[in-house]
Amino acid sequence: MSSPHDFDFFHGDWEVRHRRRTGFLDPDSAWTEFPGTSHCRPLFDGAANIDEVDMPRLSAKGVTLRLFDPATERWSLNWASSLSGTLFPPVFGRFEDGRGEFYGDDTYDGAEVRVRFVWSGVCAESARWEQAFSVDGGDTWLTNWVMEFTRPSGTTAG
Repeated sequence: MSSPHDFDFFHGDWEVRHRRRTGFLDPDSAWTEFPGTSHCRPLFDGAANIDEVDMPRLSAKGVTLRLFDPATERWSLNWASSLSGTLFPPVFGRFEDGRGEFYGDDTYDGAEVRVRFVWSGVCAESARWEQAFSVDGGDTWLTNWVMEFTRPSGTTAG
């Protein structure tokens, strides 16, 4: 069951290993890897949080605002990029058995896509996030971005 404290593990500082496809909709595209950092802080006594990820290799930063809706016991994840200066459509979902799945609709390069974010392997020292797109309504998925989060040496959850 999802709760307002599902993302408590994520508060604080992180080192991030990014892996991204060069073509988000191309299953044959190459993967690129680069480092980054992230910092997350709680809001609303834990029922919301905001994090900023710094991706120097892309000359970009991103921010995610996560909000827990107690009526539906679902989270909305709202992403914005410094490259576009706009808020992307949110994804919605929840955690069950330590795994968070979140879904929404968007467009990419003019194509309608179903978006899936998955949080897995979450603990105080590490976590994994991945993004996948579907162009067939969710029948098949192409993972196009993975972030592996680890705590910087000597730090703890904040």
